[in-house]
Amino acid sequence: MSLDARAPLPPFHDDLAAAWAELWRLLADGVARGRSAFHTPSLATLGEDGRPRVRTVVLRAADPEAALLRIHCDRRSDKAREVLARAPCALHAYDPESKVQIRIEGRASLHAEDDVAEAAWAASQPMSRVCYAITPAPGTALARGGAYAQPDPEAALVLGRPNFCALRLRAERLDFLYLDRRGHRRAGWTRGAGGWSGTWLAP
Repeated sequence: MSLDARAPLPPFHDDLAAAWAELWRLLADGVARGRSAFHTPSLATLGEDGRPRVRTVVLRAADPEAALLRIHCDRRSDKAREVLARAPCALHAYDPESKVQIRIEGRASLHAEDDVAEAAWAASQPMSRVCYAITPAPGTALARGGAYAQPDPEAALVLGRPNFCALRLRAERLDFLYLDRRGHRRAGWTRGAGGWSGTWLAP
């Protein structure tokens, strides 16, 4: 008998409310633990040409009550410009350890000079602040690989702040897929005028 067959099925296997709770537990673990697969999900935005663009980001906050997720970005970057032009975006992550895939669709907003941005900047690590003080701007063509300037953390405290912004994704659709040889489970939720509605989906 395989180990999978002997192990008890998780509570969320046939409980929609438990699946919702597990989705947000995994996202919270991603915020808190750098080694979690949910710490570095992929963010998809729409480019100027209407085509999807995707990149790895760091999940900084996940609020289940408001269904809000927060990442940080450079306001000079493509993703910042893309979010300002077209708010719809999506987030995806898969963790082979927990055998769970999470997909989130919603609308993003940028926060650069408000309380959200100030609190996020104040909580940022010194090395993270250095990223926002690098010149030239992200995506700029270079004559060679190392042709950019990276200041020390103390200088970055001043130089990086004008380029820093917090990106908040307000979830509108959530998809949770658990893979198990005894039977996959997939659940989906949609936000409507009356709140969230969820259902089981074919995997």
